[in-house]
Amino acid sequence: MIDALYQDLALERTIKEKFGIDADVRQVILLKAPVSRTAYATLFLTTKKQLYVYIGGQSKLLLGDVKKIVARMGLKADVYFPPKGRPNYFDEVGQSKFHDVFPGRSHVSSDDIIFYRTLAPYNPALILISEIKDGHVYQYDVDSSGDWRVATKFTYRRIKTS
Repeated sequence: MIDALYQDLALERTIKEKFGIDADVRQVILLKAPVSRTAYATLFLTTKKQLYVYIGGQSKLLLGDVKKIVARMGLKADVYFPPKGRPNYFDEVGQSKFHDVFPGRSHVSSDDIIFYRTLAPYNPALILISEIKDGHVYQYDVDSSGDWRVATKFTYRRIKTS
């Protein structure tokens, strides 16, 4: 019980330091479940009934990797939060990578950098979840067929209000 409380506080503190978001953890649904050979995910509800997933790991993760992990977990992402103090982080990295490939192009539109945004380093990652697709949250498991198995059953769908 006390150990879980410390883990919740450590998670809140890490999110505040890395992303600048006050997320009061109300309930942890999935704690440090493996989502690749070197990465893990923590799925939790806040006191405002918002569902977040925090993904961390030892290896280098890119935004494209995180998007693939979120999809394979059976989640539907709403917002990918950039690092604290850099609200245009993904666009900045995307433009930089685009200019590395096409140094002569002066005018770059947002459509041009869609792919290059996915090459942004993104470890740790914090994602606001809008829906759990089929009521199951999956985790990585080498021994199972397809490398993914059900970690927990949980139903969630965020209804947008005006």
